[in-house]
Amino acid sequence: MEQIQTVTTATGESVVPGDEGKDKFKKCDQIAFYRRQKQLARSVRYHALLDTLEVSETHAELQLQHTHTEARLLLQVCGIKGGAIRVKINELQPIRARYEVPDVLIGEPVTQRLRAKPGGGGAVTLSAEECGFQVRVKGHPFLLEVECEGEVLVSVNAQGRLHFETLQTPPTQGVSSVDSDKGEDSQGLWKEEFKTFLDVKANGPSSVGLDFSLHGFEHVYGIPEHADTLRLKNTRAGEPYRLYNLDVFAYEIHSRLGLYGTVPLLLGHRLGRTVGIFWLNASETLLDIGNETETESSLQGPPQKKRREVPSTELHWMSESGVIDAFVLLGPSPLDVFKQFASLTGFQALPPLFSLGYHQSRWNYEDEADVLAVDAGFDQRDIPYDVIWLDIEHTDGKRYFTWDSKRFTDPARLQRHLQRRSRRLVVISDPHIKVDPDYPVYRDASEQGCFVRDRAGRVFEGSCWPGPCSYLDFTSPHVRDWYSSQFALNKYKGSTDALFVWNDMNEPSVFDGPEQTMPKDAVHCGGWEHRELHNLYGFYQHWATMEGLIRRSKGTERPFVLTRSFFAGSQRFGAVWTGDNVASWDYLKISIPMLLTLSITGISFCGADVGGFFQDPEPELLVRWYQAGALQPFFRGHSAMQTKRREPWLFGDENTRAISDAIRERYRLLPYWYSLFHRAHCHAEPPIRPLWVEFPGEIQSFEMEDEYMIGNALLACPVTDAGVTEVNVLFPGSGEVSPGVQCRQFWYDIRTFRRFEGGTNTSVPVTLDSVPVFQRGGTIVPRKTKAGQSTACLSSIPFDLTVALDSQGCAEGELYVDDGHSFNYRTKQEFTLRRFTFRNKTLSCSCADEKGQFQCVCSVERVVFLGLEAKPSAVIVQQGSGVREKKKTFRFEEETSMLTVENLKLKTVHSWELKIK
Repeated sequence: MEQIQTVTTATGESVVPGDEGKDKFKKCDQIAFYRRQKQLARSVRYHALLDTLEVSETHAELQLQHTHTEARLLLQVCGIKGGAIRVKINELQPIRARYEVPDVLIGEPVTQRLRAKPGGGGAVTLSAEECGFQVRVKGHPFLLEVECEGEVLVSVNAQGRLHFETLQTPPTQGVSSVDSDKGEDSQGLWKEEFKTFLDVKANGPSSVGLDFSLHGFEHVYGIPEHADTLRLKNTRAGEPYRLYNLDVFAYEIHSRLGLYGTVPLLLGHRLGRTVGIFWLNASETLLDIGNETETESSLQGPPQKKRREVPSTELHWMSESGVIDAFVLLGPSPLDVFKQFASLTGFQALPPLFSLGYHQSRWNYEDEADVLAVDAGFDQRDIPYDVIWLDIEHTDGKRYFTWDSKRFTDPARLQRHLQRRSRRLVVISDPHIKVDPDYPVYRDASEQGCFVRDRAGRVFEGSCWPGPCSYLDFTSPHVRDWYSSQFALNKYKGSTDALFVWNDMNEPSVFDGPEQTMPKDAVHCGGWEHRELHNLYGFYQHWATMEGLIRRSKGTERPFVLTRSFFAGSQRFGAVWTGDNVASWDYLKISIPMLLTLSITGISFCGADVGGFFQDPEPELLVRWYQAGALQPFFRGHSAMQTKRREPWLFGDENTRAISDAIRERYRLLPYWYSLFHRAHCHAEPPIRPLWVEFPGEIQSFEMEDEYMIGNALLACPVTDAGVTEVNVLFPGSGEVSPGVQCRQFWYDIRTFRRFEGGTNTSVPVTLDSVPVFQRGGTIVPRKTKAGQSTACLSSIPFDLTVALDSQGCAEGELYVDDGHSFNYRTKQEFTLRRFTFRNKTLSCSCADEKGQFQCVCSVERVVFLGLEAKPSAVIVQQGSGVREKKKTFRFEEETSMLTVENLKLKTVHSWELKIK
């Protein structure tokens, strides 16, 4: 058993699980189903019975037969509108139902009827005219090939790794009679041991596996969550990537151990094509990745040049249970793949504006006076922030939905004080419930049968922060409904509508459980073992919490919920953070590829604890982390109780000034961030994205992970090394092509306005108070003219626009505005979407969506043009047809070719033009 450490605080004692190091978690050779699948030789095991093919309106299906056992499986293939293929394999006649992941897909995908025609060599071809692909199924051995535009992109089972352990009847004497010590179950079919834990498999072995070959692809990405590089590595010589949600404190960097959440989506990218493989399985999953070189024949050129070597990536997915349910996303562009995935699992929820501001957190702010002092400290130093957070110590003995009455005597009054200043409070709510018959939440949950049970049918109990706990069974719709009801204002005493929620420890974390999580043989609603759905547990709590906050407002207000554990589809519910990181430069550096990986797999609202959760950062590190965090979607400073206090003003004037500047610049840029989240919500475009997403034809960007794009307009290069006075920046855009024209890409430093050309590597000087950010030529970025004290202040602060010209002297951008908090943008069309375009020396503002009915009161006060060739003779504004033109004063700087026009007062919701003569 692990060592337990007790930490004493002003609010009592908290039990912290000790760290057994690497031995706490399994290596792949300690996972029985992985050993079984890897030991199988690459022999022909299944062939397709083509004479069983049937085609319906929704799918085609045929049977697969095992070469030796003659066991039969059912293969289903669906063509999905929008550019995807679903490949599903299940037992033909299982002795009982196998688990199929519910609730992750937002509905049954819209399919298109496939047409079948015989092919040569014992094969059949399935095609759909509108989908633009063909699926060729070969009989012996079974092979499925996906072809687009005459090229095979993806092969399924080319390596013969299809593996499907059919369900069996338990031994006559019962599973308990199987003795692994006597060699009766050396393969872990019915029992599996790890340390002192015994996993009893009531349904026996049920693992599945399948290989995919991505032809022409050597760069693959995705499958969070791992503290590893953006580009996934070849695993042939080491551990596979593990997808199993675990509570990993101070996780090891460059490890393939699964962390807190899972999105089983892998993306492959090459010149001219991006594809995705979505493996819809919620049990423990392992992925082996191998890089191969294939020989490709060509019908063109001389004989000696008809064969060439091309890269290929081999994927071997293995899951402990369930069925095979995989989606091949065909792109062809990165943005196409993002939208195809969102069409399946949902689009990013549009967050309330306050949640994009700065969040101040700590484990723990001790009492009301402490919270009020921190709140006042921000105002005294003119540092904007929006949310202050309370960790587990705010409760009555770690009983969620309660307050420590000595420390928080009137929590509603505290929230009203924050609300008057347009700020909010976030409190923690974990999935474990303290075993205490006098605790109303526990008593009610127990009476209603809301807890997970053990294999013997008793309520499962495990250890977590409160001590002995029972765990809510969020897989049950009844339990989710019950949990959502706990957030009602008349139930959650001391709460107000200014209180929002943070779900932690929801992998779930069980301090005395195997690998510090719930035993796989625990039993959920419907009799399903925990092994079937482990990776969904946090997904379901996140969902129930979101629903509770929506219900609290009677469906009018957008919720904010942060979760540590997640699955595909969690983007529909709120935000995610990267968990218990450490205050070191290495953790700052790794946070960037971790967040980029989350972003390209649908989890757009993501961030890392600024400063590192554990240990004390040196001042320079803290400054650099604030600068990096201000350039990421979710922006929260958070630290453990063992660390020194870390409010932004505690590190000397110079550091305070640098931190304050980073936060203020974040607030000024919020109109751009909010517009990006609108695009994520509607179009599945991640607010932050790797360079290769925006520059898919530039190979040098394919492994770049220390710089990234914020939207399509800003290139961010956070400083992640100590003592740096300059950074090397890759400026992408070497020869972008507009219709019929070879273009040079320009980049403009947002601080100095210096111009750089794309396709270059340039050393850029930095100081402690600067971080390299560059605006892309051809874009227009909206900002506020000042930061204010919170996001609420922004509603009365004018906009300014930065117009960065491309090599053709053009630029475009957009601005999305609504009330920032309600669902009225959706239910009443109360929003405005404005398009800014600069062509022929005229900047125009026009409506980009006529459905919008929101009256934004803020005007455009200032416009800055970057890259003008010469000083203009005049600047003229025309606000609407029939309105007299007005000349405006302006300022032009020859050295930077920058034109500034101020005091404009141009109505955001009106059409207008600004002409440069």
